[in-house]
Amino acid sequence: MGLSHSAFSMQELNDYETLTYLTKKEILHVHKRFSNLNSSEVKRDKNAKLRFEIISQLPELKVNPFKDQIMKVFSSSGDGITFEDFLDMMSVFSDSAPKPVKVEYAFRIYDFDGDDMISSSDLKTVITRLTGENSLNDEEMQQLIDSILKEADLDDDAMLSFAEFEHVISKAPDFANSFRIRL
Repeated sequence: MGLSHSAFSMQELNDYETLTYLTKKEILHVHKRFSNLNSSEVKRDKNAKLRFEIISQLPELKVNPFKDQIMKVFSSSGDGITFEDFLDMMSVFSDSAPKPVKVEYAFRIYDFDGDDMISSSDLKTVITRLTGENSLNDEEMQQLIDSILKEADLDDDAMLSFAEFEHVISKAPDFANSFRIRL
């Protein structure tokens, strides 16, 4: 697909390239993936907002236990995903995005109640989504949460701040590889 036949002017492509961690070619590929989710809607309106149910059909999101949170975090309106939201999401999940950016978004995704802290309740939700609904009994769940907090909660306030979360993630060498979507 030549740049002259794209859905964007050269200036728009340059702007997107400046605002993301993606190349022009990757941006065009991301647009194609977005368009393929609902081509008639996107053809009709370049600024179309696709419903979360449509976006969640993306193969990488379909199986992700955090897909609803991912879409909530990347949606600028809270009720759907525009191409620019989608582009932001794909940029953050790309191999080119720096680890600190990935860490910031991971924190926002795991902060289910949106209070800028990861509480015991948030941890319980994360663990349940990762392990399945009935894999741990209440005692095992609490032991795991306590263990995480003992390791990561440096100020003993029973929750993780962004700085504490970042500190723990910095010890996880494979984090950047697991927090990605291949383009």
